[in-house]
Amino acid sequence: MNHPSDLKYAKTHEWVKIEGDLVVTGISDHAQDALGDLVYVEAPDVGSTVTAEQPVGVVESVKTASDIHAPVSGQVVEINPALEDDPDFVNEDPYGKGWIYKIKPDNMADVEKLLSNTEYESGL
Repeated sequence: MNHPSDLKYAKTHEWVKIEGDLVVTGISDHAQDALGDLVYVEAPDVGSTVTAEQPVGVVESVKTASDIHAPVSGQVVEINPALEDDPDFVNEDPYGKGWIYKIKPDNMADVEKLLSNTEYESGL
């Protein structure tokens, strides 16, 4: 499994990357591998307020569906439009082209409360 050390992770298998005053998020390599080939990604609506650890969307695969949880609280400012036509980007490149949405966090310090890659991997 690939879990880059420059990212933070939620116990619910989402990853976070800081970009200025925003956080980019998606699902981890472990999560996409467990789900199998994705056929649909339902991201939260732009402008919606999300609460840490609460479901905000769904990823569906040929095997099952799974909730996407907000890793931090804040407002959704952008979703990845490419996933509408190509949800398999999440399988192919979960930390790059497969990002799902961006949040403007209520408190950027909340990102530091998330898990490091080694902490995340030890819980798998």
